[in-house]
Amino acid sequence: MQEELLEQLDTWHEEDEYEQIVEAILEVPEDERDYILNSHLGRAYNNLEQYVDAVEVLSRIADEGQEDPLWHYRIGMAYYYLERYEEAKKAFEASDRLEPEDEDTLEFLELIDQKLLEEQPEDTAAAVETSAAAAVDSELDLMNFWDDSEHALEQYVLSPPTDEQIASVEEELVFKLPASYVQMMKLHNGGVPSQRYYPAGTSGAAGFVEVAAILGIGRDKPYSLCGEQGSRSRVIHENYPEFGVIIGECTAPGEVIMLDYRPSGNDGEPEVVHVNKDQNFKVTHLAPDFASFVKGLMAGPLVSAEAPIED
Repeated sequence: MQEELLEQLDTWHEEDEYEQIVEAILEVPEDERDYILNSHLGRAYNNLEQYVDAVEVLSRIADEGQEDPLWHYRIGMAYYYLERYEEAKKAFEASDRLEPEDEDTLEFLELIDQKLLEEQPEDTAAAVETSAAAAVDSELDLMNFWDDSEHALEQYVLSPPTDEQIASVEEELVFKLPASYVQMMKLHNGGVPSQRYYPAGTSGAAGFVEVAAILGIGRDKPYSLCGEQGSRSRVIHENYPEFGVIIGECTAPGEVIMLDYRPSGNDGEPEVVHVNKDQNFKVTHLAPDFASFVKGLMAGPLVSAEAPIED
């Protein structure tokens, strides 16, 4: 039955009958749609210029798609036409790594570079160097961002890290920390945010996760990146995913906030995800970068927000 459906989907694709593809796949119960059917659905949505739907469908199969250049290509196309150029670039770069020198992929990468260049000030090189580092500082009231209770100061807050300490921690973690995170830690190295809720689909109360603390750069306190309860230790001893760095604790046991380097590589700009150990390490996408994550923190879970995409 599946074989016949796939043959029909290919026929409709050749005939540009994309609506037929969508209708046929949506007739299959969602829990019975495998990777191949969701891939066809995402491609059809792209061809219908329904890019939001394409991102939603393709994100559901993100884990299975990591080694598939077509998955990266299709979600990259959706991001491109949604003008989410940074995310599109990461996707097409991943596609190029898996299937080098594909002409369409290289063309998209060239177009994206042109779009990003158009968005930059004249001194592009300087702007790229400073924009990520300043992203948090320029748009947040850092004086009121932190809840410096006695408990927070004792458990989480460290002295500002030196460049040597940052380099040492990055070497131990095997990941380059985001410039926005490093800049924030140089001003206040770890702690408990005063606004702790972040929208996360069906996770947590009313679709939010509650962040207990953001880990600082260092080793001196258990809850620092390289401390006894830090990222490296928990990845090794508690089997949290090896794709990135734990940078936040949640109030719910077994739940953490992680930097996910799968789309970008170890030296790139990681995405921010929520990982739930008690649900077989379920990963939920939260934000495209650390700066967006901290800017999206809210005072309480009653604020209405669009649910992010799970992967």
